[in-house]
Amino acid sequence: MSHVRLVVQGEDGKSQNLGVKTLREALEIARERGLDLVEVAPKDDPPVCRVMDYKKFLYERSKREREARKAQKVIEVKEIQLQLKTNEFHLGFKLKDARRWLSEGMKVRVRVKFVGREITYPELGQKMMDTVVEALQDVAQVEQPPVMEGRSMLMVLAPLSAKEKKKQQQARSKTAN
Repeated sequence: MSHVRLVVQGEDGKSQNLGVKTLREALEIARERGLDLVEVAPKDDPPVCRVMDYKKFLYERSKREREARKAQKVIEVKEIQLQLKTNEFHLGFKLKDARRWLSEGMKVRVRVKFVGREITYPELGQKMMDTVVEALQDVAQVEQPPVMEGRSMLMVLAPLSAKEKKKQQQARSKTAN
């Protein structure tokens, strides 16, 4: 790597291509400006180097990454587990928890476990899933329909968005009139 393509930042903030220079010349230009020589494209021929303040560059990059992480919305997934033997009384507790989590903006995974020979009756698990969907239809929508996974049936519910809640309220008011 005896020659490099040199790029520097001008006073106006725009990048300037100084052309192909020897490595020694590029280092001298960086030293004169009190900045660092950083290789930005090593696979090009000749490699591209940039004159910049490397510590400032790292600081600004980490700052942008922190801002991006702040902007991300982390959605937590909670789970309720049911069995075919779960009676309506206990199902009420589970649905109450699921309703609370959905209203807090979390997703809810509903799992129906099949024990022993219950696995031969997946339609009963589907019926239980339908009951859950019907009970939570005012606060949730089905994001992933029920699927068998091993000895359990899984379904994911997501909270309704503001638009969908508004549509449901309008539909209810039309049917009430």
